[in-house]
Amino acid sequence: MKNLFIFLLIALFFSACTLKKINQHHGVQFLAKKQEKLTLNFTNKNDILNLLGPPSTKSTFDSNLWFYIERKITHSSLIALGKEEITVNNVLIVEIDNKGLLKSKEFLNLKNMKDLDFIQERSYTNYNNKTFIYDFLSSMRQKINDPLGKRKKK
Repeated sequence: MKNLFIFLLIALFFSACTLKKINQHHGVQFLAKKQEKLTLNFTNKNDILNLLGPPSTKSTFDSNLWFYIERKITHSSLIALGKEEITVNNVLIVEIDNKGLLKSKEFLNLKNMKDLDFIQERSYTNYNNKTFIYDFLSSMRQKINDPLGKRKKK
């Protein structure tokens, strides 16, 4: 009975594990190959939409700046306890002119993305008691404490 229990426990453990790598793919698949088909001053907005689909995001300030994103995450081996690893991280920045033609494109992959350095300094805000809400609440407190206004002010 004890051997059967151990066998079932081991079988349950190995049935939950898989030998196949787990890939999570987000965004436009095969973005590197598809972006090669785009030619400057020839490809129009409709061609881009047919080839790549709708953009992952559009610029907030310029509606003619589109971003296409491809990201592939793989879980590492059982020895590394299934830690996630980014294998593909591509970004295509497409700029379209006023006529609807492709003005410029910039393709960034995992190797040529810029590393950003963050400043370690902190910024502090100066909170003040003399805000509108503080003044309003203090005047309400005065009116509640002295509704007729006859009490001496300190």
